[in-house]
Amino acid sequence: MIERLENMLAAIFGGIFLALAGLVAVEVAARKLFGLSLQGANELGGYALAVGSTLAFTLALFGRNHIRVDVLHERLSARWQGVLNWLSAFLMASLAILLAMLAWGVVRDTLDYHSTAQTPWATPLIYPQGLWFAGQVVFMLTAVGIALRASWLVVRGQLAQLNIELHPRSVKEDLDEELDDLAARQGGGRS
Repeated sequence: MIERLENMLAAIFGGIFLALAGLVAVEVAARKLFGLSLQGANELGGYALAVGSTLAFTLALFGRNHIRVDVLHERLSARWQGVLNWLSAFLMASLAILLAMLAWGVVRDTLDYHSTAQTPWATPLIYPQGLWFAGQVVFMLTAVGIALRASWLVVRGQLAQLNIELHPRSVKEDLDEELDDLAARQGGGRS
């Protein structure tokens, strides 16, 4: 199920930025060839960045790609690695909850004031902000789920499993993934 959610979020993320790239290409061509502007490519770009970034937060969480300073991590005992891995999950969930709460405040104000964009389109801001808030909620639910899973593993004394699931990605893991991707693009497999 997690893989399906991750693939769905990645497809949405990719679709948003492919559509934005197409719009920008049309905008540039129209300006260059006809001296016309679509009036709004910048506005849509900002909305795409806001929504896309919340999806990227979640995708990075699934892939264990959020930056963690791990200089000492590998030199610590498995017990201390587990403590740090649990702490990172707890702090990430706390951050995600805070971001979702702040995002809700923005959306609530937008609803109260019926805010519109100060652009030629005068877009009702509830639409892009609603999507942005939804992305924040997905990030929050994912982070809280991971923190609950980490806490459950700690309570059960399964620090080895916790360390397998939540340790920071190593340079070797990144290199192996890149080499596998390269081999797949070249049509062969790695041995």
